[in-house]
This record gives sequence, C-alpha cells and structure tokens, in this order.
Amino acid sequence: MFSGRRYINIIMLLRVIGWLLLIEAGFMLVPLITSIIYHESSCLHFLIGLGATLLSGLIMMSLKPKSREMGKREAILLTSMVWIVFSLFGMIPFLTSHIHFSFTDAFFETISGFTTTGLSVLPSIDNLPKSFVIWRCVMQWIGGMGIILFTLAVLPMLNYQGGMQLFNAEVSGITHSKLRPRVSSTAKGLWAVYFCLTAAIIVLLSLSEMDIFDAICYGLSTVSTGGFATSDAGMGAWDSVYIKTVFSVFMFLGGVNFALMFQAGTGNFKPLRHNTAFRWYIWMTLIATAVMAISLSLQGLAENVEDVTIDPLFQAISVMSSTGLTEPDFARWGSPAACLLVIMMFVGACAGSTCGGAKIDRFMVCLKNIKNEFFRIMHPNAVLTVRVNGKGTSSDIVEKAIMFLIVYVMVIGLAGTIFVCMGMNMMDAYFSALEAISNTGISVSLDGIPTDYSAFPTLGKWVLSLVMLTGRLELYTVLLLFTPTFWTR
Repeated sequence: MFSGRRYINIIMLLRVIGWLLLIEAGFMLVPLITSIIYHESSCLHFLIGLGATLLSGLIMMSLKPKSREMGKREAILLTSMVWIVFSLFGMIPFLTSHIHFSFTDAFFETISGFTTTGLSVLPSIDNLPKSFVIWRCVMQWIGGMGIILFTLAVLPMLNYQGGMQLFNAEVSGITHSKLRPRVSSTAKGLWAVYFCLTAAIIVLLSLSEMDIFDAICYGLSTVSTGGFATSDAGMGAWDSVYIKTVFSVFMFLGGVNFALMFQAGTGNFKPLRHNTAFRWYIWMTLIATAVMAISLSLQGLAENVEDVTIDPLFQAISVMSSTGLTEPDFARWGSPAACLLVIMMFVGACAGSTCGGAKIDRFMVCLKNIKNEFFRIMHPNAVLTVRVNGKGTSSDIVEKAIMFLIVYVMVIGLAGTIFVCMGMNMMDAYFSALEAISNTGISVSLDGIPTDYSAFPTLGKWVLSLVMLTGRLELYTVLLLFTPTFWTR
C-alpha cells in the first residue's frame, strides 16, 4: 500500500542523495590518489569531479524536509534516481579530460560501470591513464553490491526512514530475507562478505605475475562481476592457469547468493547445502563446461588438458555470472558454445548475488510449475505446490517469477526492435539488448567480431543505458516510473 500522502517527499529524497554524493566523493579519492602516485595530469580532472560532487552533496544534505517519512514510492524513486545521479557526477572526470567524450558517451561509460555491465565506448584502454582505469573498476565495485545497500550499511539512520523499502527496491531476488532484525545490520553483513572476497582475490592475484595495480583493478571488477579490463588484451595478457583458476573461483562466488555466504561464514552451512538454486547453479556450470569442452574438441582446438578443463570452465562461469570476460579464441569454439552463451546470459546465476540475468531462481520456479501443470493435465484433482528448498512456494511468488520472465523478454524485444529500426542487423540488435539487460558486456557479437559501441547512434546509447539500469534494478523499480499508477495516490 502506498502512503496516504498525496505528494512525494522530494526534499527528503534530495537530502538522502546528498549523503550518497558525499560517499561517492569519498570513492573518488581512489583515482585521485592513483593519479598522484603515477604522476598523471588527470589529477585535476578528479579534483574537479570530487569538488563538484562534494559541494552538491553538502548543499543537498543541508535541506530541511518538513517530514522525514519515506514510503514505497520514495524508495522506488530514490533507488532509480541514485544510480542516475551517481552516473552524472561520476562522468565529470571523463567530460573534463583529454579523452574528448561527448555527454552521451560519458554517461554511457559510467552507467555501464555502475550497473556492472561492462560495455564501453572507449576505442582503447591501453592509452588510458591509470586513474581512469581504476575509476572504471571502482564504479563497478560500488555498483556490484549496490549503492543503496552500501548507504544502508554506513547510514543507520535510514533504518528508520524507509530502510526496508529501499532494501527491497534494490536487492535482487524473487524474495527478500533479512539476516538481522535491523536492515542496516543486514547490509553491513552482506558488505562484509563482499569486502572479504575482494581483499582475498586481490591478495591471490598479487601473488601471480600481475602487478599490484592490475590485481586491485581485476579484484574490484571480478567480485562485482563487472568485467572491466585493464588493457585491450584482456585475459589474453596472461596465459596462466593459476590466474584463470582464481578468476573462475571468485566469479563463481560472485554468482552465489551473498546471504548464503554470510550464513556459511558464521558457521551455518545448512542453508547453503539445502539451497535448491545453488545446486542448480553448480549443475548448470558443470553442464555448460562439458558442452563447451566438447564443442572446443570438435573444432580441433583442444591441444592440452587445460583447453578442455580450465578454459571452458572459466568461460562458462564468466558468462553465467555476467562478468563478461572472454577467452581470446572463444569465437572459434563453434555454434554450440555460442548458443550456450546466449542461454547463460539470459539465465544468469543466483538471486541475491552481484550477477545479472533473469536469475536461476526464477527459471527454477517456472520449470517446477510447468512440471506441475503437465501432471495436472492427467490428474486434474491433484493439489500440487512448487517446492523450493524443501518448502512449498506460494502461488504469488510463482506468478511473480512468470511475469518477470515475460516482462524481461518484452524489454529485450522492444529494445532490439528499436535497434533494428536504427539500421542494425537483427542478430546484433537483439544480442546487444540481451547484453544490456543481463548486464553482461562481452563486447563481441556472436560471430566474434568486436562490437563498436562508440559507433552506436546517440539514441541507441541512451536506450542501452536505460536497459542496463532496468536490468540492474530487476525491471520493476525502473519500469514502475513509466506507469500512471506510480504517480497517483
């Protein structure tokens, strides 16, 4: 139910955004310090960005709303606004730099980072200052667990001002459960897991031939399942089984429900062992790896054990977790691998993780419901329920899962049709829409040709930006803003 108020508490929303901008300004210190360490002229660009963000945040934070109440409408509107505002301020260093970004390109690059999609309009990364390279990865790390969720962790006052509404509006999943009585405590627990995973992968990567800068950047973009690279070569820069293994482990963990990992970290492994979606995730990963290994062998590309073990496992996890890192020769793996790539992008990994896609949980519920419907055809009087994690699932959750998948396909269809009308061939048009909504920016077409997003028309980039945000916020948080129902009492 909506609040009884006829108006939306805009002043309170701006005040909260002010607090959020102070946090974003704090994160801008990372590229600023990097530019100082490496003696880069980009120091000035990040000073401008930090100053503008800090000043705007202080002004908004000083606003005095008549009421601090925040209901469902405020939570939904704030969640969408925050990602847009963060992108607008996060792109300032790009706009003021020598890279010569247009406003559209700068916004596209930053929202692609914050939504952990990983699509880019940059022609090359090799000549990019290290401060910009790490800022792209920091943006993905912030967006991986969620901007609002971070705010709930560091600003406990929101626990009393629509905190649960904000939590539900941003955290992915077909259901939401709190780990602690207070939403802020739940947010802190999830971010603790996220931070520990990030620290662990950075340490492990730094023990390889990677330098510390690359280890930090890839650590940030891997745990967030974002996939921004530090060079044009991407994974081709390292031909190391150790590095691929580390990437595979942490990309896989990025696709696991973080609430389950938090519970396992406290010694309670029972929810993880009995979680149906987690078991499906493991089996889907193994099956995808086997199919890719067979496809690779049939193409005559298997020269050693690594080619049919580590490489297909890495690729399967990368796509399913929506990280989007690709093997240099993936385009040669054959049609079965390409078809599987589309399926994995669409499905994604587990709800409650940092990955994109429609989520295994929803497909699991829908497939179990289809099984029940087939049984009812032969046994009309049977009373059946969809069982998940050993428990019955309400018809409301089943309906929501089905409706989500329908709307998900409709968004892909609409965006793809718009791209076709802009002159793109049909395959690339719908594949780009799938990349955007699943937040999986592999940046190559199905035939292996790199996608030049800088050549997209301006309208196409804005459509892609909207689709990326829609996919990251699980459709309804964004799409509700386009309905009359949202704006009426």
